Amino acid sequence: MDKQTRAMILKIQRLEATEHVVYMRLAELTKDKHNAGILREIGAQEAHHAAYWKKVSGVEVGVDRWRVFRVVWMARILGLSFVLKLMEKREGTGSRLYDEMLSSDPEMALFAEEEREHEKRLLAMLDEEGLRYVGSIVLGLNDALVELTGALAGFTLALGDTALISMAGLVTGISAAFSMAASDYLSSKAEGDVRAKRSALYTGLAYFFTVILLILPFLLIPHKFIALGVTLAAVVLIIFAFNFYIATAKDLDFKSRFWEMTAISFGVAIFSFGLGYVLKMVLGVDA
Repeated sequence: MDKQTRAMILKIQRLEATEHVVYMRLAELTKDKHNAGILREIGAQEAHHAAYWKKVSGVEVGVDRWRVFRVVWMARILGLSFVLKLMEKREGTGSRLYDEMLSSDPEMALFAEEEREHEKRLLAMLDEEGLRYVGSIVLGLNDALVELTGALAGFTLALGDTALISMAGLVTGISAAFSMAASDYLSSKAEGDVRAKRSALYTGLAYFFTVILLILPFLLIPHKFIALGVTLAAVVLIIFAFNFYIATAKDLDFKSRFWEMTAISFGVAIFSFGLGYVLKMVLGVDA
């Protein structure tokens, strides 16, 4: 066995042993018995692969404890779906390493196919509550970003200081959050959706927390135009983070969603900024 092949075998052995621990820990984390069963089954097969490679290499390889820790805590915070699909897309799994060895050892095709089957089953089984209500979250988040960004831009031109802008923004935003939640509930209930209450809750919470994040710069920064600039930067970050999460967890196109949402939010903000200026001049408001 040449040095390069041995290094690849040890790398695969370590990855298999690590993924065995990852899947077992995630199985303990999930409350869904069906999902937990599949995770344990995949974890057991990873252990079988690691044992095979231990016989080939003749040495014991330690588990990547940092990767186990990182994946488990990311799953706690961001959800199982997002973490596992991020692993598959960005970090890679055993099947990719097996593909690299196919030219030197055709028997790797079997393990590679098993790894691909694991990934397919894993991605197909996931059913998390947060992703079931992603439509409601998108509704609340998108409306809050578009409506409040525009409102704050208009208030910045029409009103005199950040205290007034904050007060107007909070009244507008919180009222709109309750309004959106109520509208979502009535709409879902009219369609016979048994999850109408939960859907409305997700819509309202997404709207409310977005309002708080966008108002915060005006509460902390005394200069209103700087506060508006920070708010617009926060809008971009929120859009980026949310769309990256959803695109990863649900296999959607990130770039088109990000640019579309950003263009709409900033388009409304620019229009409202101009409208605030015009109304201030026409109505003679100097607050």
